Amino acid sequence: MVLEIRQADQSDRDAVARLLDEAFRTDPVSNWVFPDPEHRAAVHGKFLGVFVDVALAEGRIDYAVDGSAAALWLRIPAGEPEGEDEIPARMREVADPDNERCELVGRLTGAVHPTAEEHEYLLMIAVAPGRQGEGLGTELMRPVLERCDRDGVPAYLEASSERSKGLYERLGWEFTGTAVRLPEGPLMWPMWRKPRG
Repeated sequence: MVLEIRQADQSDRDAVARLLDEAFRTDPVSNWVFPDPEHRAAVHGKFLGVFVDVALAEGRIDYAVDGSAAALWLRIPAGEPEGEDEIPARMREVADPDNERCELVGRLTGAVHPTAEEHEYLLMIAVAPGRQGEGLGTELMRPVLERCDRDGVPAYLEASSERSKGLYERLGWEFTGTAVRLPEGPLMWPMWRKPRG
């Protein structure tokens, strides 16, 4: 399969946010953050739109030309990040100010994010629901992972389901050994990928 990929820009912002909303609407973490389905339908896209805004401003979004898939990447330098504390609060403020879970999920994942080495951070990857299982996500990640291998740069992500964890393991990510436990909710699995020689 050859997936034609381009870098998204500001004009793609709403389309990418809609794609994330569709792809993650039934995700265990999204269901925990927004347990009521009607409320989730109303605010979930706004919540995920913050991720899109961060990636457009500070990283990049690799976007399938046909709009079927998107990967949000940030290059994270070694050392404690600056300004990261603002993002979870912004997620809550933009999406659902009365819902502390909007902020808590970002704080809990931020607390375990590795800081020792520069790395590529796969903030989110989404494939349109009708296209999942076709290998689009793998194809979308391939250029970045090949560059990581070539340049000796590790990569990091948090898997939000057992299924996605298995997919990432096939691509060389390994569970760090400490899951993020959402209070009375699902686990998230921080995963690290060493560059392949």
